[in-house]
Amino acid sequence: MSETAAEFLDVDGDRIAVRRRNGRAPGLVWLGGYRSDMLGTKAETLDAWARETGHGSVRHDYSGHGESGGAFEEGTISRWLGESLAVFDKFTEGPQILVGSSMGGWIALRMVQELNRQGLGERVAGLILLAPAPDFTIELMEPQLSEAHRRDLAEMGYFEEYSDYSPDPNIYTRALFEDGRANRVLDGIIETHCPVHILQGMADPDVPYAHALKLVEHLPADDVTMTLVKDGDHRLSRPQDLELLTRSVAAMVEQTG
Repeated sequence: MSETAAEFLDVDGDRIAVRRRNGRAPGLVWLGGYRSDMLGTKAETLDAWARETGHGSVRHDYSGHGESGGAFEEGTISRWLGESLAVFDKFTEGPQILVGSSMGGWIALRMVQELNRQGLGERVAGLILLAPAPDFTIELMEPQLSEAHRRDLAEMGYFEEYSDYSPDPNIYTRALFEDGRANRVLDGIIETHCPVHILQGMADPDVPYAHALKLVEHLPADDVTMTLVKDGDHRLSRPQDLELLTRSVAAMVEQTG
């Protein structure tokens, strides 16, 4: 169990659970993946690194995830983005490194866009993206939808699909797909104005490494590094993967601190 106790922030009527560790800048902001929570292995590893090095860290559960309130089925990229921005505004100060895993990589990229639009882009010192899945609804899922999936979306507004990561099925809603189109980032140049380090497993069955290469093409103006893990899967949670993660965080802190 995590050393840090959960606090709660009301965002649009939902109680969003947050765990934070005060410390020096740049701090770390963890952004988890679809149906993951802030007590997962990678999030806990980052918190331990922050404790050992004296850096600040913040993590939260999206609505419908983990310790947060709200219905998972009502979640969209826009909703989870809004919650992440609210947590960032309330619980962080000074420059932060956004660490986004899978869908959290999409959220991180959208956060940078929104913060830049608000004139707060300097608050993001860097991005570390693990198996990033920007635009996954459009780019990765829609081309693979079966006729049964499309029928369920049209008639019921959702479909269920089992995965290797949970005994319960994933639920994908029509609202998630429609909202995903409104949050696309792979439709033009992404200007983060900060260094970006992508960690990607080449044996990832969920987000192929070609998707990470495509993301790099949309980051032409930034300092982008990509590390390909030849036998790495989607989770990147093995001891050697976690060591790579903390080394990458330490290097970015040194670069931006």
